[in-house]
Amino acid sequence: MPAVASDTSGGSWASTPAIRRSMQSNRSRDTKPELLLRRALHARGLRYRVCAKPLPELRMKSDIVFRPARVVVEVRGCFWHGCSEHHRKPTANSEYWTAKIGRNVARDRRNEELLRDAGWLLITVWEHEDPIAAASRVDEIVRRRRAFDADRGAKDF
Repeated sequence: MPAVASDTSGGSWASTPAIRRSMQSNRSRDTKPELLLRRALHARGLRYRVCAKPLPELRMKSDIVFRPARVVVEVRGCFWHGCSEHHRKPTANSEYWTAKIGRNVARDRRNEELLRDAGWLLITVWEHEDPIAAASRVDEIVRRRRAFDADRGAKDF
């Protein structure tokens, strides 16, 4: 198989062909933290949609969606979403990565605002969080919102 040439002279974001291959292999869904959280939520009896659009007009697909409760869970990677505890600025191609992470953080804020305006709640779970503790937090919130909606619905009749 012939080697794939990579343009690192400005046409590519990667500083080397090896880094480009490595970064392209990063998963956008079904990551280990996502799978651990989903397993813990499922064990608690919660059912949800995976990689679904909470709002049709919103470009984002959320990691976990509880439609009736209007709760969205995003499992965020520390590097990609600029975790205040664990994000480390890369030394190679740092200008590119600083701008890229900044755009990701701004997009995350925009999406959260749009969801909130539409009556949804976004729960952020960071990859470094304990999945069992995160599942407990999500479970409590989802059940509380479901109970609130059930109480409100009963009063409307």
